[in-house]
Amino acid sequence: MSIKWFTGNAARGVMVVATILLMQGCGFIKSKFGGGKGKGEDVGVVNGEITANGRKGWKQTTPYGMVLVPSGSFMMGQADEDLAASQTNMNRRVTISSFYMDDTEITNHEYRQFVNALLTDSVSVLGEEEIMTKYYPDTTVWKNDFTYHNGDPMLEYYFSHPAFDTYPVVGVSWQAAQYFCNWRTNLYNDYRTKEGQFVSPRYRLPSEAEWEWAARGGRNSAKYPWGGPYVANGKGCYLANFKPQRGNFDADGYPYTAPANAYNPNDYGLYNMSGNVAEWTRDAYAENAAAIVWDMNPDNQNADEPRKVVRGGSWKDIAYYLETGTRYYEYENNKRSYIGFRCVMDNLQGRTASKGARASARR
Repeated sequence: MSIKWFTGNAARGVMVVATILLMQGCGFIKSKFGGGKGKGEDVGVVNGEITANGRKGWKQTTPYGMVLVPSGSFMMGQADEDLAASQTNMNRRVTISSFYMDDTEITNHEYRQFVNALLTDSVSVLGEEEIMTKYYPDTTVWKNDFTYHNGDPMLEYYFSHPAFDTYPVVGVSWQAAQYFCNWRTNLYNDYRTKEGQFVSPRYRLPSEAEWEWAARGGRNSAKYPWGGPYVANGKGCYLANFKPQRGNFDADGYPYTAPANAYNPNDYGLYNMSGNVAEWTRDAYAENAAAIVWDMNPDNQNADEPRKVVRGGSWKDIAYYLETGTRYYEYENNKRSYIGFRCVMDNLQGRTASKGARASARR
């Protein structure tokens, strides 16, 4: 027997053993909970022994109007331009767990269901004045946000007229957006409870890290959600609703906001992650966020900080604010004609690495 033959076969044996151990670690070999039925199934305790396996009947489905954003890791931060003096979004690697996200910004007609429900069911608790002051969209933003501007038609018709039903709601504070998420959660889980189903994870605002990961659409170094470094395609058509050509608001097709599903979605199926309206996130704003937040699902919630992070840029902003890495803020109780929001929901069945990441780990 040659030494070469023995060495080669020994190496192959080690590789086989390592492969088996790796497969076992990745869950490919049936274990106590992974294969077959336990003696007690989901009963709990049998003959004085704990025999409970997973409870049956839970399966998380994609909520209406949402898309699944996979888990992953990326270099968060400015992908191109940055104001040298600001340095508020330094690059760092973060990891994000999977979640569901509204494919569009919340529209006028969707938000109308919320305020109508409050006016119908919650007047005795909240009072009509509080509902109209805190949660009803402030239509005067169309005049108050800009000096010497004829915003009367938008003030009168934008939220109330059916012509704008599918346009993103504006004039909503960060606090109102939070309340909308809570109402939407209660509405959904009340139905599930009546149907005898397990409760669902709650709707909420995205963290700014989740927002940026979703906006990039799987393109790690994307300057914009569509991936390229330009705001127009090869035919000269603009890819978002913003302020091009030094103030030619009409050049992108819409002088103010656009329908929430206008333009092409990014690779995750999300519309208008850049432009149209900027979007509230749940993070408190901190100039040194890169230094203080963790690199696994970073989330800077601070009730004592009234400044909240806004992302995405809007119809009235130049291209810099459309970049996936540009961050800025607004005060939580302020309402603007250029800020809206969308919701996310945790994917409890996807709190593991993506298939691609698991495949890389096996290699």
